[in-house]
Amino acid sequence: MSSTGEHLIRLPEGSWWDWDVVTWNAGELRLAASHDLTYAHGLELVFGDPLLVSCPSSFLDPVFRAPSPAETAEVTRHLGEEPPVLVTFEADAGGREPVPCLIAAERVEILRETVLRYWRDDAAPGQRFAPWVRSP
Repeated sequence: MSSTGEHLIRLPEGSWWDWDVVTWNAGELRLAASHDLTYAHGLELVFGDPLLVSCPSSFLDPVFRAPSPAETAEVTRHLGEEPPVLVTFEADAGGREPVPCLIAAERVEILRETVLRYWRDDAAPGQRFAPWVRSP
C-alpha cells in the first residue's frame, strides 16, 4: 500500500477461482468470484468510479500483487495523478500465458455474500440475484 492509495487486495478465505465482470459502467466495475460461477457467486470486488481498466470479461485463478513502480508511473502519467486504488493481477484468460490486469479506481469494496445467478421461487427474503436474473 502506498501513502496515497490501496494497491493490494486481500481476499477473504474461500475458493475464488472462477471470475467474471457482473457490472461495468462509468460509476462501477463489479467483479464476481466463486469456485464455480454456474449457479451463484459468493464474492464481489466493487470498484467505484473506475478510472482505467484492463482485464478480460472472465478469467480464472487471479494472482493479486502490488503494482510495479513502472505500472504506477504509467497510470499516474495517463491520469495526471496517482489513483486512490490501483490493483494489479495476473489471470488465466484461456491463452498460453497469464494476462496482466490492472484496475485504477476511486475506491474498492469487498463484499462477501451469496448472489444467485438464476431465479428461485423459494429464495429467502432479501436474497440478492445477479443483475440479469428476472422473475418469471
